[in-house]
Amino acid sequence: MNFILIDKIINEALIEDAIYDDVTTLNIISKDKKAKIDLIAKEDLIICGLEVFKRVFDILGDVNIEFHYNEGEFIKNKEIVATLEGNAQNILLGERVALNLLQRMSGIATKTYNIVKLLEGSKIKVLDTRKTTPLFRTLEKYSVKIGGGYNHRFNLSDMAMIKDNHIKAAGSITKAVNAIRKNNPFIKKIEVECETLADVTEAIIAKADIIMLDNMDNDTMKKAINIINKQAIIEVSGNVTEERINTLKTLDIDYISIGALTHSVKSSDLSMKNLVIF
Repeated sequence: MNFILIDKIINEALIEDAIYDDVTTLNIISKDKKAKIDLIAKEDLIICGLEVFKRVFDILGDVNIEFHYNEGEFIKNKEIVATLEGNAQNILLGERVALNLLQRMSGIATKTYNIVKLLEGSKIKVLDTRKTTPLFRTLEKYSVKIGGGYNHRFNLSDMAMIKDNHIKAAGSITKAVNAIRKNNPFIKKIEVECETLADVTEAIIAKADIIMLDNMDNDTMKKAINIINKQAIIEVSGNVTEERINTLKTLDIDYISIGALTHSVKSSDLSMKNLVIF
């Protein structure tokens, strides 16, 4: 992970939380007090973001953490994930920021893990999308990988993805592909979002590298797969629910991209409890 970027996120989060003017902690607990506290899982989860969690307290200073689990491990409800010991003020000042980051990242990893498990026995890989929280993309895409998924493009420069509005702007799929190939003859892969079988046929003729079958029903997808006939990588996207996975895993496709991994995931439930001041 890029810790320069992560430190920036953490510092801005600490400023947002006004930790240097915490009217509760700073008035109740003196600077010389020490504390010990447990980080506890309050549900089954895949733990993700331990180094980010630790980094919050590294920045605040004088807090040691003993982790009882490794990144990416499955943790059962009520298990103690880690024990923190050190400056009591700093433990309480960083508690919310550290938990917010850890819970968000663990929620994404857990959601991804559950979908990957549903796809066991197939060759299909799970992809994320760019539907991420602004400025948190690095953390969220990292969490997808910890959950067993794969990253789609990180930004607009990674590859060309021709979507419906690009097709309208260019005039056709063929014109859009040719315009990109003119300036990027082989360096960048080209993906085309296809909503109809006619789109699929045109994308194949234009020699797109990747074809996204977007919001197609199962019967239409089967026909599209036959048209493609292994001439391009196949990605399925749109309306991909856990309930639909059993059907999709029987199809001859390469990837399933799921925006919900990051744009509407439920954060995992973790808490810091059993505080002892000394």
